[in-house]
Amino acid sequence: MRPRPFIFMLLSALLFAASFTSESNADDTLTATTRSVTTSSVSTKLVLAKTIFGVITPKSVRASGTGLVSAHNMMYRHSVTIYDSHTLELLHTVPDTVELSKFGYTQYSGNYKGAPVEGSYSPDGKYLYVTNYAMYGKGFDHEGHDTCSPASKFDRSFLYRINLTSYEIDAIYQVGVVPKVVEVTPDNKYLLVTNWCSYDLTVISVASQKVIRTIPIGAYPRGIVVSKDSTTAYVAQMGGATIHQIDLKTFKTKLIPIGVNPRAIVLSPDNTKLYATLNLSGKVTAYDLLKHRTIATVTTGKAARSLAISSDGTALFVVNFESGTVSKLNAANLKILQTVKVCTQPIGVTYDSTTDRTWVACYLGQIKVFNNL
Repeated sequence: MRPRPFIFMLLSALLFAASFTSESNADDTLTATTRSVTTSSVSTKLVLAKTIFGVITPKSVRASGTGLVSAHNMMYRHSVTIYDSHTLELLHTVPDTVELSKFGYTQYSGNYKGAPVEGSYSPDGKYLYVTNYAMYGKGFDHEGHDTCSPASKFDRSFLYRINLTSYEIDAIYQVGVVPKVVEVTPDNKYLLVTNWCSYDLTVISVASQKVIRTIPIGAYPRGIVVSKDSTTAYVAQMGGATIHQIDLKTFKTKLIPIGVNPRAIVLSPDNTKLYATLNLSGKVTAYDLLKHRTIATVTTGKAARSLAISSDGTALFVVNFESGTVSKLNAANLKILQTVKVCTQPIGVTYDSTTDRTWVACYLGQIKVFNNL
């Protein structure tokens, strides 16, 4: 969701205040957690390690699993900020400005800006792929909107590839209208992008660097997760009540009934269970993929948005946008283990397996980093 105009004014005020504030609060704990590796995540508690400020408006955060965490700052800051997951320090700010003509789109001249929404890392750790809500510059006159359909005729947008050696955008891919989520398959064969206003999923071949298929989804496709063997993708249709299960060999689709308004989805490490946030009802639900039935559902707060799972699969983390909280759940039964008041409008969450930390994106200009102790 794009913030309303008054929120943008608040951003400026908060950033001004942040310039007089230490980069971390009194609870800073910059060392990684030292709990025993035999201790399961479900047995620990969220403890604030640091509050990260800066010229940011993070819509989402994403851990690479190799020591990086990125924040994607939409059209309000036109940037991706990349952090060291161990020191929590800012490593690079990557502007979203590109010359489209340099990438073969010769109908466009000059510089263009994007609006980074979500990101996904290549399995080899070489690249970060980032979706852009819209493009800004000459020739882009019909910016997308959260209320839309293919009939709206908004402009198509682009997926960027950021080289993590040079921290430069070195490839772009034209996708649909208002692309939201991107996932790289674990075998590094495909890039999958949900297009909010096109009502579809773009499939890009990593080998050919070309779009090979567009799969109809329906109103407001969003969350994506891929099985660890790269054979199956799951796509949440936020404008409905289903998950689309897509065979990545045949591209045939089956529907999983999950509940109204599914937004974010994750899989258990053994890929037998799928977890989803149901935004309108403020719930998290668990679905057994082998028995084809819902296991449990729990209310975590108002507007359950993003979702992450610990590397051992025992704990889930969900941000509740309108409640201003992050909740930690027992993945086995969805029992709420802890709810923490985190910030105004928490919108994104990621779990970093290299440090056992949970990162929360606060839309108004902060990132909260928690140890699990």
